[in-house]
Amino acid sequence: MSGPAQRVAYVRVSSVGQNLGRQLETVGECDRIFQETESGARTDRPVLRDCITYVRQGDTLVIPSIDRLGRDHQHMLEVLDELATKGVDVEFCSEGLTIRADRADPTSRLVVMILSAVSEADRLRIRERQAEGIALAKRQGKYRGRARKLEGDELREVRNKALAGVPKAQIAREHHISRQTLYRYLEQPRIPLAPDPTEAPE
Repeated sequence: MSGPAQRVAYVRVSSVGQNLGRQLETVGECDRIFQETESGARTDRPVLRDCITYVRQGDTLVIPSIDRLGRDHQHMLEVLDELATKGVDVEFCSEGLTIRADRADPTSRLVVMILSAVSEADRLRIRERQAEGIALAKRQGKYRGRARKLEGDELREVRNKALAGVPKAQIAREHHISRQTLYRYLEQPRIPLAPDPTEAPE
């Protein structure tokens, strides 16, 4: 015998470093929450599949926004059809849109596709602006990209130069790192380094 209807949430981020906090706040209190770290471009997301398998007739699947369901329009339609067949409503919080399983509503499906396309266009526009900003910064000599990682002999050399009184700005310039990065390395606890192979034993 089936239990009472549940509100089940599905939230997703694309990478481990991203935070689910805002999405969890958006979906609010739910009986169960499925959390996934996977690109929206993938259609074979295991947690989404587990979520679809879990929900049953009368449940409502709560999703923070349409783009969290995915970016492949055909796959999104297939998911919505599968959920409707199971008798599950789908609620998109940010868009204020709910697709009811008990009524054939092609207008709602069309709205989902339009909003999904708009969301994808916004995502691409943001990436384009980021690329333009980086290109401009490179032309102006302001873009450094990710900080270089110092290790092994180079880290030993940097520390020795600092101990010898070489100006920090000079050390940073010679090793192609910022002074902030240099200070961060110098403030780290002393980690034993391999001896310099060019030095003869005493």
